[in-house]
Amino acid sequence: MDSDGCSLTCTAAMEWLNAQGSILRKVTHKTALLRLIRDDQREMFIEIRAEKANMLTKLSLKGISVFNKFMTEGKASIKFKEQNCTLFLSNAPSSQLINFLKTIFVKLIGQEGKMITKNLLQEKFFTNIQLNDVETASPATCTEVNIAKEKAMIISRTTVTIPSSSVVRKRKRFSDDVPKIPMAKKLYENPTSGELTREQIQVLNAVLNGKNVFFTGSAGTGKSFLLRKIISALPPDVTMATASTGVAACHIGGITLHQFAGIGLGTGTKERCIQLASRPSVVSIWRKTKHLVIDEISMVDGDFFDKIEAVARHIRRTERPFGGIQLILCGDFFQLPPVSKTNDRAKFCFQSETWHKCVHFNFELQTVHRQKDEAFVKILNNIRIGRVTDDIVDILKETAKQKIESNGVLATRLCSHVKEADEINEFQLNELKSESKVYIAIDSDSSMTNMLDQQLPIPGKLILKIGAQVMLLKNINVNSGLVNGARGVVINFKNDTPIIKLRSGTHYEAKMEKWTIKTSSGAVVHRKQIPLKLAWAFSIHKSQGLTLDCVEMCLSRVFDAGQSYVALSRAQSLQSLRVLDFNSKQVWANTVVLEFYKKFRRNLQEMEIFLLGKKIKLEQDKR
Repeated sequence: MDSDGCSLTCTAAMEWLNAQGSILRKVTHKTALLRLIRDDQREMFIEIRAEKANMLTKLSLKGISVFNKFMTEGKASIKFKEQNCTLFLSNAPSSQLINFLKTIFVKLIGQEGKMITKNLLQEKFFTNIQLNDVETASPATCTEVNIAKEKAMIISRTTVTIPSSSVVRKRKRFSDDVPKIPMAKKLYENPTSGELTREQIQVLNAVLNGKNVFFTGSAGTGKSFLLRKIISALPPDVTMATASTGVAACHIGGITLHQFAGIGLGTGTKERCIQLASRPSVVSIWRKTKHLVIDEISMVDGDFFDKIEAVARHIRRTERPFGGIQLILCGDFFQLPPVSKTNDRAKFCFQSETWHKCVHFNFELQTVHRQKDEAFVKILNNIRIGRVTDDIVDILKETAKQKIESNGVLATRLCSHVKEADEINEFQLNELKSESKVYIAIDSDSSMTNMLDQQLPIPGKLILKIGAQVMLLKNINVNSGLVNGARGVVINFKNDTPIIKLRSGTHYEAKMEKWTIKTSSGAVVHRKQIPLKLAWAFSIHKSQGLTLDCVEMCLSRVFDAGQSYVALSRAQSLQSLRVLDFNSKQVWANTVVLEFYKKFRRNLQEMEIFLLGKKIKLEQDKR
């Protein structure tokens, strides 16, 4: 879809009903282009054009009702009352569908003289979905948005019913005679943290142009944030969002790569893996997939990567690399390395044959968003590559004296092993003499409980007491500091609901929240649970992707390259960090990874020089 919010590519189905509600006619287009247009009388229409069939349908936007409960899943429906027709939209990139519906809403509600009754759409758009999230995507002007927002605030809440009227305005009009829809003179813009940076936009554009992409960056550069933006810009029915670990998959709303591939742990031969993937349920998933997203690619074993590439070619019956599937890979090889399922040393993905066949466009994100302290960012960038100066040693040793506890919140201890972290949490909980409260998760499908336990950060069983140190596991209210990773302590229970005092002093009543994941077959499974986890201790592996505001660590037991870097980079700032017994020998980087990034950056520089030279040559030709 164009970024102006006035067109959308998706699956479209139309149903026309008679007066008794029976279906008179039904038309379905697997791929259709929808456009917002105006006629000579300035009335607005949706034009539906089928990609393969020579069919064109125009539906007037008079008295429409919009049902958008599932628009974040790429689905919505619009009821055209005058034509007695309903338009069902599916397989739409969710971010583009939201922009498309917002544009309809703003254009119609913002015109003077309009009266709207019972508005469900505006309630969703102006409360649950913030207008600040629009990233220069809609041609609606600031004035139109403000008028629409003001009207939305004073209207009741059910369904949008929008009557028509023609109001002459000093704007370029949409016209079905014009091949390109004109943009408004001034776009609605509001620079917020939700916007993409220039380097992130480059990655997104490469993906939307169908390129196989790998993008990397140090911890806190917004890799997962960008990945979620990319996923929302792709058709959901043919996009598989995966990650090497369950926690990482949960962060992007996906499944593990092993679940998707359908070859178990991948320890067998290629022939055995192909045999496992030839089951009908697995074949259908591989064949419908057009875009494969893999987060934390650094933790995927190179041999496993080669095997799933061979599976893709065999199942999809083509010798094109990865069976012609577009790859979007993300990760930082300086962080945690792959774990081999055999006794052999695991190899990195970039050491595989598949990497060089399939990965053609590389990017590195360089703007750090997690830490605002430039001195701390510089320290982390040095530790990332295994460089530890005397100054860095002195600064990190000084943190051992810091008092980072406040409001009864103790520092979370990061441990190198999961078992050690679990033992600390269990011991500390038992030390509390107050009454226990037990919270059992409510799963939508009990047969999926084991999978939910593996993929979600939230436990199936949570035991709390007054005085328990906890961590929030979901973004509840960013402005109030109720964010994933925020630390707190249980101070009371109100009708069995835990009351948490955060490190900032804010009080939070922790009610049940819902987590949703998709299975490899596309089924949706839910878990409801209190969004907390015991937080006296956490493993370094489980902390990946988190930002912690009160953390301490002892790095004497680290056993892998990158572990110290991952642990240190979880801290929000030097002021929220305490390192016990720091020693420079605890920090090292894998030499193979160092060499990869050396070549990687050299290739990036050569590409920039090539593009710059091409641009200069074109300018010289013009002269």
